[in-house]
Amino acid sequence: MKYGIVLTYTLTPRWLALSREERNRMRSTHIDPVFARHSDRITARFFDAEAFGGGAFSDFAVLETEDLGAYYFLVEALRDTPLISDGHLVLGEVLLGVRDGFQAYEHTLSPAAAAPAAPA
Repeated sequence: MKYGIVLTYTLTPRWLALSREERNRMRSTHIDPVFARHSDRITARFFDAEAFGGGAFSDFAVLETEDLGAYYFLVEALRDTPLISDGHLVLGEVLLGVRDGFQAYEHTLSPAAAAPAAPA
């Protein structure tokens, strides 16, 4: 199964106080390598949401994976970075879903899926 994960987060005033050069250095030194280590199992797209209101979070990432363990390890690795440990980013709500899960379930209900395999 392919899982879709929306990971919301807020970049804090501490992050915004950094120069753009410092932010880019932090991202390339600490964040990009974490995602690169997991890129064989997780795809990630990043979105800025702050300009569109609400205030519950400033940004979100849309992740896809077939391996929830890899997702868990990615989040643990992020927690070990200064981005989170030094208070630049606060993780928020996590939304988790199964891509086309109803179709996979319906497939299990079909008579062909329930029939035992014919001997070879």
